[in-house]
Amino acid sequence: MEELAEIPDYAERVLDVAERIPPGRVMTYGDIAEWLGEGGPRQVGRVMALFGGAVPWWRVVRADGTVLPGHELEALAQYRTEGTPLRPAPPSADGHVPRIDMRRARWDGADADADADADVNTDTDRGGGPGAGAGGADGRGAADGGGI
Repeated sequence: MEELAEIPDYAERVLDVAERIPPGRVMTYGDIAEWLGEGGPRQVGRVMALFGGAVPWWRVVRADGTVLPGHELEALAQYRTEGTPLRPAPPSADGHVPRIDMRRARWDGADADADADADVNTDTDRGGGPGAGAGGADGRGAADGGGI
């Protein structure tokens, strides 16, 4: 049996924040970096591309509210199930995929520390699960992997 590599500390912190985002709400890659006080959107995107399949990855989004390319159907199903506010896509948009209504759906991390004690198990095995590694080279994260 092959043993999984240890997840870097920064990646663990990113994944912990992703787990704290309430259903129906989202944070951007930049929001998470700012909340952590380190890294940037590209580093958060890289973590999500490599390890995000074990957390609610659809709640970590681009700042413009576009749905992750290549994962639109799965993400939209999650958004609809959770009641995430969406905006209709303009007719000129490729594929007419709705966007997240960032004004209404964005979460600022308020009460995250209190929620974390009750809801987040930081000992969770994040080595896989459905969609593990989803994102890869599809534009979700940076290819340089800097800061990890």
